[in-house]
Parts: sequence; structure tokens; C-alpha cells
Amino acid sequence: MARKAERKVTIKDVFKKIIWPRRKHLFLGLFLIVISRLASLVLPGASKILIDDVIPSNDLNMLKWLIGGVVFAIVIQASTSYALTQILSVEAQNLISKLRSQVQAHIIKLPIRFFDNAKTGELVSRIMTDVEGVRNLVGTGFAQMIGGVLTAVISLFLLINISPLMTLYVLVPVIIFGLVSLKAFGRIRPIFRERGKLNAEVTGRLTETLGGIRVIKGFNAESQEVKTFENGVERLFLNVKASLTATSLVTSAGALLLGLASAGIMGIGGYMIMQGDLTFGDFLAFTLYLGFMIAPIVQMSNIGSQLTEAFAGLDRTEEIMNTPLESDDKRRVHELESFQGKMEFQQVSFSYEEDKEVVKGISFTAPAGSVTALVGSSGSGKTTIAGLAATFLNPDSGKILLDGYDLETVTLESFRARLGVVLQDDFLFEGTIRENILFPRPDASEAQLQDAVKAAYVNEFSDRFEDGLNTLIGERGVKLSGGQRQRIAIARAILADPKILILDEATSNLDTESETLIQASLADLMKGRTTFVIAHRLSTIRRADQILVIEQGNIVERGTHEELIASEGRYYQLYTYQARI
Repeated sequence: MARKAERKVTIKDVFKKIIWPRRKHLFLGLFLIVISRLASLVLPGASKILIDDVIPSNDLNMLKWLIGGVVFAIVIQASTSYALTQILSVEAQNLISKLRSQVQAHIIKLPIRFFDNAKTGELVSRIMTDVEGVRNLVGTGFAQMIGGVLTAVISLFLLINISPLMTLYVLVPVIIFGLVSLKAFGRIRPIFRERGKLNAEVTGRLTETLGGIRVIKGFNAESQEVKTFENGVERLFLNVKASLTATSLVTSAGALLLGLASAGIMGIGGYMIMQGDLTFGDFLAFTLYLGFMIAPIVQMSNIGSQLTEAFAGLDRTEEIMNTPLESDDKRRVHELESFQGKMEFQQVSFSYEEDKEVVKGISFTAPAGSVTALVGSSGSGKTTIAGLAATFLNPDSGKILLDGYDLETVTLESFRARLGVVLQDDFLFEGTIRENILFPRPDASEAQLQDAVKAAYVNEFSDRFEDGLNTLIGERGVKLSGGQRQRIAIARAILADPKILILDEATSNLDTESETLIQASLADLMKGRTTFVIAHRLSTIRRADQILVIEQGNIVERGTHEELIASEGRYYQLYTYQARI
């Protein structure tokens, strides 16, 4: 991951992926900016004619035509500038929205392991902030840079035509300024890259703070969180300060060099007028054209900073877009049109960190339609085994077979279409109870919805709400009790009608009365489905077809409830201990 971060997006990459696909908009924008810049050059030329020809000859008719031409040029300039902003700025925002969608679509398809090592706020920053800079590539910033270069080149030829000597004097500081700018922006780019990382860190911490506000207040830790956030903001400020210092140095150097050039021009031009080698109109035109040539060059510091920021954001975007997707595994070619649901673990091992196996060469068979219970102390590997069965994780060694097919060769979409999961802390989305239950099947009928609601006893509490199933539950279901949230999660799984079902502490948040009600609905839910149940309450798994006792990643006992009680081993110890409690 660290090596990928070093890769930089090149101008060729940007041209191929961003600029060229939008060539119609950009060519139209460049055409408009050419018209605009040419129109802006009318005023200096008209000033020369006014002073050298019109005023000395007292030609009122020519004065009218001259002013009319200037006004027309100004109208053209204003109109093209407006059209340019409308065309390119709108297209830039359109591009930003598309890039955000592409990055979000890519991130959401990344493996679970990726999310285990990433902060939510950081990923939000990647999606929302890092792509913002492209507006300077497709928007008016890029067009203004091209237009500025064009204006500077035309102005240069006009300046040479008026006085090659004065033009040569101006070019020396301009070239020095250009070299200084190139060097400076090369050093600024890493600063912008670092800013993206810092911004993501600060956003990530802020997201965690707001999400865990009850814990913070419960431990009276507001001041601690405020200080942590202030430290992050301070580091972000220092980064911005560094970039501002660098860009302001470029701008100041430009102002100094070009200011000295202007002072020199005054001296050279004044001397040439006194010698009769230059007219006053030529000197005025030269000064105005000089402004048109210098202004874009000075603006380059600002535009260059914007483009550097854009490239830095694209560096980070490219890094995330190059992260392999879950579905990129070339081995996943088998589409499951239907399956019975028999699962076999053959010498399966898995570790989150190198040389620290969480699951150690386990083997067992879960027949189609059977219930396999996983029990054991916390950290024994139960949830990891369930994650492997759900394809959230892939084995480091060994195989998991589904109806004889290696699960790593099965397409994720075809498998997960028949997978249902109920977790201990199941996630509910902000919205209504109805929307959360319909999440796996938005097109389900009202009758199917009501069947799921009744089967999970959701109506037992939703009927007491004024809005019933249309009650808003708040972020992560914060307005509901743990038991109510769990019942909604179970109703969601019932509606999904899965072939493989994973219940991770599915009744842990239920009170005794609710648990009794739901045990019956879970029994109906598990019929005909290959089910994996993780439970600390051993009373909930007595009717499982097989119970696997997991300790330190190994299966130390297996059998039915009665068989394991009779053997008086580890399961017997756990069961009798809970019974005493």
C-alpha cells in the first residue's frame, strides 16, 4: 500500500483519462477564450491609434469608429467570458460528481479486510474531497492557463514589433520567473498530497467522535476529544501555511522581477521617446501589451497552485482506484444458478496478521439445511469462521466447498444473492423501520413484508408507535432499544429468504420474553437453510444439528448437545457454568 502511494499521476494520464474524453467542451472553451483574448487586445491597439493618429488629426469620425470598435470588443469579451464559465464550470462539476460516484462504487466493492484497516472518515474524505481539484483541470483554470499562454505569445510578437530592445529586456526576468515557478510547484505537490492525508485523518477522527458521543459524554471526555481535534486541525493549518508560504514566495518573486522590468522599460522607453525612436502612442501600446503578457504569467502562480492541488488529489484517487476489488479475483468464474447449501471446511487456516493464525487447519461439514453452532470463549475464532463461510474473508490455506465447488471459484454476486446475515451489533440505516426491513428486497410485496414483520415480532413494538413501520429510527437505529434493533435485523434476514444463514449472537440483545418469542421464529427461519449460529447463551443452540466447540482457532469438541453434555468436556463446563449463573 505504501509503495502505491508513491506513484504520481502524470500529465499523460490526466490527458488520456480526464481531458481528452471532454475534448468537445474544452475545444469549445478554448475557442471562446481565444475570441475573448483577441478581443481584449483591441484596447491597447486602439489607444495607440487614438494618441498617434486620431487626436493629432482631430478626426471625429475616426474617433466614433474607434470607440465603437472598443465597445464591441468589450461586449464580445464579456459574452465569451460568461459562456466560458457556464460551459466549463458546469462540466467540471459534472465530472466531480461522476468521479465521486466512481470512487464510491470502487470503495464499496473492496474486500472486508480493506475496511478493517481504514477509517470511515478517511474514506469519506477520499470520495468527497480528493476529486474536487479536477475542476481546475476541466474548469476555467485550465482554459485560463491556455488562454493566458496564448495572450502572452500574441502580446510578445506585438511587443517585438514595437521595440525588440525593450522586449528583450523584459524576457530575461520572465524566463527567470518561469524557472523558479517550475521548481517551486515541484516541491509544493507533496505538500498537497500530505494535506489530503491530514484532512482524511481529521475527518476520520471527527466522524468517530460524533458517532461515539454517548461514550465520550459517559466518561466525561469532551475536553480530551476537543484537544485531539485541535491537534489535528493545527497540523492541517501548518500544512496549509507551508503551501501558502511557497506559493506566496513565487508570487512575490514574480512581482519583484516583473516590477524591476517595468521600471527598466520606463527608463528605456523614455529615453527612446526623447531620441525620437519611439512615439508616445507606441510607448503606451507597449506598456498595455506588456501588462497583457505579464498578467497571465503572474496568474500562473495561482493557476499553478490549483493544478498542483488537482494532481495531488488525483494521486490519492488513483491510489484508491488501483486497489484490487473483491470481484477482481480471476478464479471466481462459477455462477451459481441454484445450490443445495452443503458446506465443507477442509483444513482451513486464516490469520489477520502474519504468523498469528486465528483459525488453525479446521475441518468440518455442514450438510444442506443443517444448523451448525459455534461456541467458545471470546477471541477463539468463532466470528472469523462465520466470516469465512460468508466470503467476507478468504482462507490463507485449505478449502471451503459449497456443493462440491471451491467457494473461492464462485462469483460473489451469485453466492451472496442467497446469503443472509444477522450480526450481534447489526447495522441499521437512518430512515424508517419499513425501509430497513425492505433493504435486501426493495421490491418485496406488502404481504411478504408483513410476514417478515410478524415472524420477527417487530409488530409487537412497531404497533405502539404512532407511525408504525414508517417510524424514523435515527442514525444506526439510535431511537430504538437493542432488542428492537435486533428484531428488525432478523425481519430483514427473513425477508431476504437466504439459502445460507449466519446468525452471530442474533439474540444477544433480547430480553428473556423477546428471546422466547424470537426462538420460535428463528426455528422457522432456519428450516431448509444451512445455518451457522454463534451464541454465548448455550440455551439457544440446544437443537443444533452439530455443535463445534472452538478454542484458540481449533475445534476441540464436536457433537450434538446431548453428546457433548454426556462427554463432560469443555462444552459441559461452559453449559453447567451458565446454568449456575
